Amino acid sequence: MPVSGVSDADQEAQRVTEFEGSAEEAEKVLLQAAHTYGHTVRKVRRREIFEASKRSYFIRLQNRVATYGFLIQLAELVHDSDTEDQDSHAA
Repeated sequence: MPVSGVSDADQEAQRVTEFEGSAEEAEKVLLQAAHTYGHTVRKVRRREIFEASKRSYFIRLQNRVATYGFLIQLAELVHDSDTEDQDSHAA
């Protein structure tokens, strides 16, 4: 069971950005995303960024009405079955 106590099916996940480059460059892009990410929160009054690791940040956004939390993580694509299909058609 996840730490939040909610099943994975109930969690919303979305891609913030895609990036090609070194691990160090990707970490910088992730931190920049933490400073600019707003999802659908309007008129952010306060932004807190917590570093869980170089590849993961928890963002807490507060507006006049409520406080929202978001976890953003750096993920590396290690397999894409679509690429295999394209390679097999080319052969």
